[in-house]
Amino acid sequence: MLEIRELRCEYQKNPIGIGAAAPRLGWKLHSEERAVSQSAYEIELASDDRFADVIWQSGRMESEQSTHVELKSFTAESCKRYYYRVRVWNQRGEQSAWSETAFWEMGILSPKEWVGEWISAPLDLLQVESEPSPMLRKTFALTGAVKEARLYATALGLYELELNGQRVGDSYFTPGWTSYSHTLQTQTYDITELLAPSGNAIGAYLGNGWYKGNLAWSEQRCLYGDRLALLLQIRIVYEDGREELIVTDNSWKAAISQVQLSEIYHGETYDARLEREGWSTADYDDGEGGWQAVELLQHGKQMLTPQINEPVRKQERLKPIAFFTTPKGERVLDFGQNMVGWVQFALQGEAGAEVTLLHAEVLDHEGNFYTDNLRAAKQTIKYVQKGAEREMYEPRFTFQGFRYVQLIGFPEKLELDDFTGVVLHSDMEDTGLFECSEPLVNQLQRNIKWGLKGNFLDVPTDCPQRDERLGWTGDAQMFIQTASYLSNVAPFFAKWLRDLEADQGEDGSVPFVIPQVLGENDSSSAAWGDAAVICPWTIYVCYGDKRILEEQYDSMKAWVSYVRRQGDNEFLWNTGFHFGDWLGLDAKSGDYVGATDRDFIATAFYAYSVSLVQKTAAVLNETEDAATYQELYAQILAALREEFVTATGRLAVPTQTAQVLALMFGLLDETAEKRAIAKLAELLEQNKFHLTTGFVGTPYLNHVLSAFGQNEAAYKLLLQQTYPSWLYPVTKGATTIWEHWDGIKEDGSFWSKNMNSFNHYAYGAIGDWMYRTVAGIQTVESAPGYKQILIAPQPGEGLSWAEGSLQTLYGKVSSKWVKSEDGAITLDVTIPPNTAAEIRLPGASAGAKVTESGGSLKGALGVTAVSETEAGVSIHVGSGSYQLAW
Repeated sequence: MLEIRELRCEYQKNPIGIGAAAPRLGWKLHSEERAVSQSAYEIELASDDRFADVIWQSGRMESEQSTHVELKSFTAESCKRYYYRVRVWNQRGEQSAWSETAFWEMGILSPKEWVGEWISAPLDLLQVESEPSPMLRKTFALTGAVKEARLYATALGLYELELNGQRVGDSYFTPGWTSYSHTLQTQTYDITELLAPSGNAIGAYLGNGWYKGNLAWSEQRCLYGDRLALLLQIRIVYEDGREELIVTDNSWKAAISQVQLSEIYHGETYDARLEREGWSTADYDDGEGGWQAVELLQHGKQMLTPQINEPVRKQERLKPIAFFTTPKGERVLDFGQNMVGWVQFALQGEAGAEVTLLHAEVLDHEGNFYTDNLRAAKQTIKYVQKGAEREMYEPRFTFQGFRYVQLIGFPEKLELDDFTGVVLHSDMEDTGLFECSEPLVNQLQRNIKWGLKGNFLDVPTDCPQRDERLGWTGDAQMFIQTASYLSNVAPFFAKWLRDLEADQGEDGSVPFVIPQVLGENDSSSAAWGDAAVICPWTIYVCYGDKRILEEQYDSMKAWVSYVRRQGDNEFLWNTGFHFGDWLGLDAKSGDYVGATDRDFIATAFYAYSVSLVQKTAAVLNETEDAATYQELYAQILAALREEFVTATGRLAVPTQTAQVLALMFGLLDETAEKRAIAKLAELLEQNKFHLTTGFVGTPYLNHVLSAFGQNEAAYKLLLQQTYPSWLYPVTKGATTIWEHWDGIKEDGSFWSKNMNSFNHYAYGAIGDWMYRTVAGIQTVESAPGYKQILIAPQPGEGLSWAEGSLQTLYGKVSSKWVKSEDGAITLDVTIPPNTAAEIRLPGASAGAKVTESGGSLKGALGVTAVSETEAGVSIHVGSGSYQLAW
């Protein structure tokens, strides 16, 4: 039976407050049969969930498309909800039933539709040394029975809302971090059930956040503005059809809250004695207690746009696994996992008593609490008790990166159950799973996943704990492919890439960090600025999202045009500052930059980005551009070979990273390619199969080895346990990916104080190879988004089995291989409906030696073609589950 499941609009299930005026729909087919595909679809839109008022119909569309389906000649209206349903026809022309009804709801699409005004607490109210968070409130009454009500909000700074004493929504750190002068996201909340039939009150806390608080490592503040402000409007629709707006205006009042300090880096100070009970209810008296009329703030609205990405939400709760006293006498909780979020705790004590929580990632070699690597970030929570029988607290506008928490001022007797670690990150859908026969590799995979959890908090940060936490472009492009296996990161990166384009220089230069907060001269290193090209292309390939290429195309072209103007000639990039192979282990003593020639790295990435822009132009049918970039690529390639390859075919840069980049990007002719493969193998043997690559070379190292006949070397690198290796930190108890291969040395000492994060996802890019090559799950550029799937595992010595799965927009793809002691291999594969796959069986031969589900491969249902290759057997199949053995 053919069913339609999991309807989505712009990647989300039943979203409210979206901003795409031409939203795209998608769905998944479900069937127990093999080789199921869609031949046609039909969509209906209605203004009601019973489809009594159908407002748009596609009619029967002869198409296999079931993702990113555009609604032709349809434009959505602000604040309106649309219901939709889908039915399809399979490859035999059989029709499904209508799907269950789904919906989406628009946000406020035009800045002109914002009636409210920006309101801020009076300056004289805030002239106190601690810089407390302001709180704002307003009461209002209803004039009839309510049919529905929506609240639309944003802020300069961070905001948290309450309505009639209840928190509004489950999002945190709203409105998120964007390039605020260009883009400020707005959020939509359904508040129908929170309204009272009589009096109502709306309240808001404001926090400094990224807008006004400390950013980066030089005590920068107020980079976007020096006044916190709220913009809000409530739209009430009554049963009789009337509409009413409640907006931010000069009728609101402001006061100082109990949040006495809130900073992203430094933490929060909270004085519970200053709490104003019932302050967000209609019965509260704001005629006393220091409440004053708000001030109207003159600030534009042209940058307002409904939220693109998923908000930050609470994801997990971890209980501490131990409580101990260090040799220095510090009382410390161990949560067993390096995490990002905060600690929720309960306690009882006298009014005015203060407790403090300090947060750290690691202990020093003596077992003491260690915070030197935080630099200026304080990561400190202070709570002043009000003297209640039992008080419960958690922060609002800050987050910490930590495993260990030092407790100061708490009672001698503590209960572990009184403490909970709350994990927060952008609410991305989990999509990937990987597991194998080696427990250390499984822990490495968990560490990679926790690296994503800790650093995908609204922007892709480098680290979540010290005075940095910035959207480094290089780190993002290095990890994006791995991230796309772990989670659905398409909306997350769509939002971030809009900021990249907004902060891109008029000359096409790209800042080191997005949003840009480091200064005008901090921009445009090779491999960092190339995120402008690599990231949108990766999202397109992984999700089949053509729109992201359309939106980013000008930015992509601007970047390569910028690079073209930089070198001594337009085909080499041999000028300017570059991070090079950052943290490469072949660096000179005391240097952060590896030994690989920076001009070579810059020109290699120049060539790679131009090749991707050429592909993008072809996808977008920009034929003239495609031809131009194809010619430019050929000229760069010729210049690079002349500059960096000798007449006998030797790459003149004799490092691991140089060979890796040249091979990965296809920069060499056949003779030089063979020599580069041999040189890379030689360098690995010289280092006893240890890598020397840094940020630039490491993501591609194992891919190159497996692609060029050195798969066993790739497995040796993966399974290497001694420094430097991926598993060395695992043997040291790491629960996330480290910034340095030897962040903690064999003797327990640290690599450095100033730059030693223990939650830095860049080296976690090995996860891409684990999914693509070990498990063998890949998409195909010519049919992106896993419309066409390649299952091509390459088993290697050291693992007896491995499995991976990925929830694509079509459904679940899975691959598991098991190798017996006699060398026989069994491969279980699942391919979702409306897709097809090529399955490559390494070392197999066709005929009786390969079986499918215990029977003959020839004539097996769903198998459309079988052929032998130099590497083994290639099988083409439709959707379904298959078990292949050889």
